Amino acid sequence: MVFQTKPQIALDLIDQAQANGIEVMAWTADELYGRDGAFLDGLDERGEAYVVEIPPNAHVWLTKPKVLRRSPQKRIARSRKYPRLRKRDWKPCDVQNLVTYSPAFRQQPPQRYHIKDTHRGSEVWEIRWHKCWRKTHTNKLVSTQCTLIVARNVLTGETKYFLANRVPGRDGWSLRKLLRVAFGRWAIEDCFREAKEELGLDHFECRGWRCIQRHLYVTIMSQLFCAQVRQKFSSSEDVTSGELLTMEQVRRAANIFVESMGLPPRCREQLYHDEADRQAYYARRNAHAAKSHRKTRHNRLAEIGINPHRIKSVSPRSPPC
Repeated sequence: MVFQTKPQIALDLIDQAQANGIEVMAWTADELYGRDGAFLDGLDERGEAYVVEIPPNAHVWLTKPKVLRRSPQKRIARSRKYPRLRKRDWKPCDVQNLVTYSPAFRQQPPQRYHIKDTHRGSEVWEIRWHKCWRKTHTNKLVSTQCTLIVARNVLTGETKYFLANRVPGRDGWSLRKLLRVAFGRWAIEDCFREAKEELGLDHFECRGWRCIQRHLYVTIMSQLFCAQVRQKFSSSEDVTSGELLTMEQVRRAANIFVESMGLPPRCREQLYHDEADRQAYYARRNAHAAKSHRKTRHNRLAEIGINPHRIKSVSPRSPPC
């Protein structure tokens, strides 16, 4: 085993995927990968598109800096290293400062986008963007033209920063397409949350590499089983209908089935009946809670003059989940 950082492991996995003939539209990642310049350089070298989240203190230029290279006709002091950036371009700016003070962002009216529908209602974000360049870890020193996207939640005020190596209006890319990739990571995060909270992915106490792998495989197989059962027996994907099965409900039902094995039929039927009543109760409660949350969010959006169904949408319109 050779130690590797997470971004290095990610690049190896991308190489394996490409070797297996897998093609993706674009890669997305959280701040840990977005702050790693070597990881972004690796994606550029492979010709892969990406839209990654970056921290507020990430550095970019809004105007392309000049890279000075050694001229064979001029005699230059040996102490100077080439290629190098022009002196006034040495330090790029923090993205949070650019958004606050740069006229390119301050004078730009934000665009409101309906990002997605959740159990709690519609999410609307204000979007501003601008072309930018980042510093590389290669001899190029400056990357190709990128896109800096600033998204602010209109209700919570939460701000996210995204960096893409594709520019709207080129090669079939649009701002809506970039946002679809940028905000598409929530499904992965939800998958990890379910595995940790419901199936015990983070409840392991072992030190051996094989033990960790064994625990990971069992957890993933359990999650796949629960997902297939949920997909097969869930009558509706609308939580307000009271017929949506959650991962927790499937996991509890599986636990009851295992616990009842070996019990007399009468005791087993009683356990099944009690669990069915409990599941029906929580399904009704979840439905009422979802309706209440959606009504509250709809009223809050209406107070600031936003109708989420009449503004731009990142993804094609679909029934609320």
